[in-house]
Amino acid sequence: MKSPFSGWRYLWKSQDIRRKLLITLLILVIYRLAANIPVPGVNAEVLKSVVSSASGSGFFAFLDLLSGGTVSNFSLLSMGVYPYITAQIIIQLLIPIFPALQRRIQEDPREGRKLQERWTYYLAIPMAALSAIGQVNILNSYASSLQVGSQIVPFGFTSDLWLHSLAILMTMVGGTMFAIWLGELISEFGIRGQGLSLIIFAGIVARIPSNFGNLLQDKTYGWILVIAMAVVMVAVIFAIVYVQQGRRNVPVMYPGRRIGNRMSMPVKGTLPLMVNLAGMIPLIFASAILQFPTLVASWMLRSSNEGVIRFATGMRDIFSGYGTNAWIYWLLYFVFVVLLTFFYTDVMFTQQNYGENLKKVGAQIPGVARGAPTQKYLTRVQRRITLPGALFLGLVAVLPYIINVILAAFQIGTGTSSSTLFLTTSSGLLIVVGVVRDLFMNIDAELKLHGYDEKLLVR
Repeated sequence: MKSPFSGWRYLWKSQDIRRKLLITLLILVIYRLAANIPVPGVNAEVLKSVVSSASGSGFFAFLDLLSGGTVSNFSLLSMGVYPYITAQIIIQLLIPIFPALQRRIQEDPREGRKLQERWTYYLAIPMAALSAIGQVNILNSYASSLQVGSQIVPFGFTSDLWLHSLAILMTMVGGTMFAIWLGELISEFGIRGQGLSLIIFAGIVARIPSNFGNLLQDKTYGWILVIAMAVVMVAVIFAIVYVQQGRRNVPVMYPGRRIGNRMSMPVKGTLPLMVNLAGMIPLIFASAILQFPTLVASWMLRSSNEGVIRFATGMRDIFSGYGTNAWIYWLLYFVFVVLLTFFYTDVMFTQQNYGENLKKVGAQIPGVARGAPTQKYLTRVQRRITLPGALFLGLVAVLPYIINVILAAFQIGTGTSSSTLFLTTSSGLLIVVGVVRDLFMNIDAELKLHGYDEKLLVR
């Protein structure tokens, strides 16, 4: 008997699929090459000192995660596609606030989707500009606190720096839009619908070898850390797949069909509700919220008042996730992830409007009236099953801190361990597993579309 994945033997025999895969790989290579181009005027020595000092920061590690490691060398792609993702989340959350917009999307989903994408692009530009200003100020504030002698890059809208600062700002915003454009090219000409996900995925995967190399620099515990990380990675991947595949199948009765003069019996079906409908969006949104105090602190550090500077430094350290008060950042991160998981799931579930959609096709949940009561019942079920999903995402978010505390308790590892484990065992793996799963399903669908159905190939 042939393998159930026999269709994958024909992956390179299909000219169309082969072309899409090669285009995707080419665009990802272009992205990784562009990721090594630094912002104009960067002081490499100062940047190296700041990176080595802030590598244990949860804030810095999350930025480095989403940008694919480009923050470490202050590349023109150092913001990655993060501003676009943030803009996308904001637009999705704003739709229920404007009933006219929500009705328009429900009446004409295709035009509504185009309108939503257009406004996401419009919002991504100012979001990228704000993120660029905040990123430069935060890294410069690290350089100032380390007293390394100069800034990472001269920045400020003064009479002698405004032109250089404007060039930096335009370069970083342009880099973000370039990364978004590459993602759109992948979605259009390569693997359909996977563009932005593969851009982030490529950055995370590209960092894994260097992360293992960093652990091996510890001459005493290097191999212990590598083995421990491998074990943790396998366990986390299993947990992520288990939770992501979790469903609650709600029984639904569909009306029978009329065949000539006869009426068939009602059909029993199920409506699968996902345990983790929000994906990793709450992690990104919670991080964006927790970045705001750090951004405010970076502006306050310019004050000449020593009390203000001390307060701003403490706030920056707390919301950067390192130091003696790092637990405050991680506790807030856990709480925000759990709350935002419920909030975002509610928003997305309301937009799907299962109650009205089931009513239109004549379907009904046994014992529940059609329409609004059905939607209310499904919302209650969805919130109940979202609880374990929200707690799981919160655990994924704080896993780096937990692992770092365990390593510190046994006096194992160095300061780089926290950021390395952050990138490879928590949010990074959540992205990688999600992208690989979607990629597998898309390629499998392409194979079946071209006639390479695994069921037909099994004898």
